[in-house]
Amino acid sequence: MPFFTYKGRDGRGEAVQGVLEGADSGAVAGQLSGSGIVPLEITPSAPPREKNEFLEQLFNKGKVSHTDVLLYSRQMFTLLKAGVPIMGALKGLEDSTDNKRFAEVVRDVRESLDTGREMSASLARHPDVFSQFYTSMVSVGEQTGRLEEVFLRLFEHLEFEKFMREQIKAALRYPSFVIATMGVAIVVINIFVIPAFAKVYQGFKTELPLMTKVLIGFSNFMAENWYFILAAFIGLIFAFRAWTGSARGRMQWDHIKLRIPIAGPIVLKATLARFARSFSMAFRSGVPVTSALAMVAGTVDNVFVAERINHMREGVERGESILRTARDAKVFTPVVLQMIAVGEESGALDDLTSEIADLYQREVEYEIKNLSAQIEPILIVALGVMVLILALGVFLPIWDLGNAALGKK
Repeated sequence: MPFFTYKGRDGRGEAVQGVLEGADSGAVAGQLSGSGIVPLEITPSAPPREKNEFLEQLFNKGKVSHTDVLLYSRQMFTLLKAGVPIMGALKGLEDSTDNKRFAEVVRDVRESLDTGREMSASLARHPDVFSQFYTSMVSVGEQTGRLEEVFLRLFEHLEFEKFMREQIKAALRYPSFVIATMGVAIVVINIFVIPAFAKVYQGFKTELPLMTKVLIGFSNFMAENWYFILAAFIGLIFAFRAWTGSARGRMQWDHIKLRIPIAGPIVLKATLARFARSFSMAFRSGVPVTSALAMVAGTVDNVFVAERINHMREGVERGESILRTARDAKVFTPVVLQMIAVGEESGALDDLTSEIADLYQREVEYEIKNLSAQIEPILIVALGVMVLILALGVFLPIWDLGNAALGKK
């Protein structure tokens, strides 16, 4: 079908323009009228050019952040609740955002709606901005007529995700700084400090202590082969990224993360909180259990747990209860299993899973605040051991030389 360029005014009287596909100008005028736009001019046009995603990513310096999508969800809820037409709401968001990249995304969504696509299909054209869970929830809102309510729940969900990420980053900031500082200190001491002491020890012409020999040998190895060590370190980083980039490696790494001492239980509780919050929102919006589990699997941010949830979905499709499939998954804590059991019996599964999310959110918040306190003793012991080794290796020869001098006197 041919394409037509149109100009018109929306329900607020603002000028709008775009490109639509239709059998003729009359069909395009009908599409515009159905979207709440009064057409003023419709002329034949060439088909719109397809976007080159590679060039767009290469030359586009903007990036859509998690906060942009969060604010978009809140603003869409407010505008739709106030009775503003979708096209007018999108136009207002496009003009008000400071992020040029996100403004382009909103414009594309609006133009896609102009062509007759649904909101969910228009959002799905930008998977790097709107996740599958997000577009699926919008689709549910369109089908049930509760789109504004879905946008509010998506805002609350994204706000919860933002809170969890910020808390984890804040908790890991101090330990990461200490570990990085220790690493830099080890490199500087072995390349610059110990070689200077080694030159002094050469004049002693005496047998050096074992600890000193080990330190000097390790220092010489680093000084002579630092480029190999650096290359090996960079190679390990790329190898790790390649491993976690593969499907099998990512699943193994996500499984390992749940078993890391101290941090593992926090990661598990944060993952279960995401699961419970997403499942509650989807189930409360009228999504069937199997569809809800399929949607939620993409939001837990852990491939291993996502696979367990997909196995749950397969079990429910076979007629098994959610409780039984959750037990077989072997990733849920007894508290979660108990709440699921009560929720299935009482028919309030959405409310109880929401309570699970609130419970684990508070626990994660508390444990993250105390994470530094749990890691500090380990860091202090490691730092003390490093200082002890350096002190013994550097000062033992001087101590022995002093004792020998005193003995001669």
